[in-house]
Amino acid sequence: MKKLLLSLLLTVAFAVPAFSQMMDMPMKEHREGHGQMMEMGNMDKMSDMMGMCIEHADEMGLTDEQTMKMKPVHSEMQKKQVRFKADVKIAEIELMEIMEVKDFDLEKARSAVKKIAEIKTVHHLEMLKAMKEMRTMLTDEQFKKMKKMMSMKTGEKNRQRG
Repeated sequence: MKKLLLSLLLTVAFAVPAFSQMMDMPMKEHREGHGQMMEMGNMDKMSDMMGMCIEHADEMGLTDEQTMKMKPVHSEMQKKQVRFKADVKIAEIELMEIMEVKDFDLEKARSAVKKIAEIKTVHHLEMLKAMKEMRTMLTDEQFKKMKKMMSMKTGEKNRQRG
């Protein structure tokens, strides 16, 4: 029990300064420069992938039917992404409120951290489900084209940062 309490205390102690810095940074900086919240970056990539497929439907050889099936899935994915970011931000603010006092309630902080983790896990699983649904709409050849386009886009972003 003491080890658990000590490890949780150390986690919070090291997380507070990092979290405080994160709260002062725009979300774009979190994804790009700090390796922070990798899963959020991956969720954005999933949405990018769907948007790219729709945007480049002709180049990928998508039929009108495929495009029409993808649009509502993509739209729903975008809405979930916005809700997710808002829910995480709110939960992070709630955690900071708990931790504002010198002698904060460790159990409340623990619960808030678990809430943030649960929000992220549920969202990640929802995005994976949508991604799988979208991929089933593609032929093998279209999937290969999509992967090639995504790697080109990733390479382009890396060159812009470098």
